[in-house]
Amino acid sequence: MTNLLTSPSLVCSETQTLEFSHPVLCCYVNRTSKMQIARISNISNWYFERVVFPGQKLLFESPLNAQLEIHTGTIASAILADRIPCDQLQIRNGAIAPASFR
Repeated sequence: MTNLLTSPSLVCSETQTLEFSHPVLCCYVNRTSKMQIARISNISNWYFERVVFPGQKLLFESPLNAQLEIHTGTIASAILADRIPCDQLQIRNGAIAPASFR
């Protein structure tokens, strides 16, 4: 597991107001050589979408039951490559979860 304090390429998303009692801090790492779109769309009245460049780490807060969708491909056509439950991306004790490195 990687310690967040020593990670060289870390990007924090801007703060969103969550209407949930216990949002979790999550991390996703793009280990491909292509740009990806990270999106959460399964939470009603809440939307999250970010571009994640190759090698980049994305930190974000989300409801525990959210699912991060990873879309990979060209700008004209992106393909849903993966869907990861955010509880598997949750940062615990300052360490990034192994599922973050898909």
